Amino acid sequence: MTEKEKMLAGQLYDPSAEDLPALRGKAHDLSRQYNQVPESCEEERKAILRELIPDCGEGVYLQGPIQFDYGCFTSIGEGSYANFNFTVLDCAPVRIGRHVFMGPNVSLYTAIHPLVWQERDFYTKADGTVTDREYAREIVIGDHCWLAGGVTVCGGVHIGEGSVIGAGSVVTRDIPAGVFAAGVPCRVIRPITDADRMLP
Repeated sequence: MTEKEKMLAGQLYDPSAEDLPALRGKAHDLSRQYNQVPESCEEERKAILRELIPDCGEGVYLQGPIQFDYGCFTSIGEGSYANFNFTVLDCAPVRIGRHVFMGPNVSLYTAIHPLVWQERDFYTKADGTVTDREYAREIVIGDHCWLAGGVTVCGGVHIGEGSVIGAGSVVTRDIPAGVFAAGVPCRVIRPITDADRMLP
């Protein structure tokens, strides 16, 4: 099994191995390019986004600045939007549904480091490369969700369709569909019902 296969399977892996540094470097460069292109240059921004996130639906708009670790392990459904400072550490798959709203400073972190420091610390490989050990868990965000400003979603979390995550929340466990959830750690506050409708 390659280190990339281990990474995507949620096993401990070496992030300095094989083509992983090159993949990260490409994503970091594309993120930087995207952030430097004026919003008025819409087609140029779209072209960079297609290269960074090949599985990106129509009408996706990322305000910028953005930062992706790989990009190629993220999928974003049509009509989704992210405000300023969208950060995605996609060492495991990140699946964002259709028409998802993400406020400023939303961060999606699949990357996890071992709790035991002897397994977490940097070490030097036989070839002299300094590296560490990491693992990752996927993140899945259902269609029509809204993640308000400053939300952090941790690896392994699935958020159900239509749910709303309150500002500043840290989501460490699954959230079911159709609820308002908030807090640190994030917890379900109540279901979203017809009483929440604002249009006649």
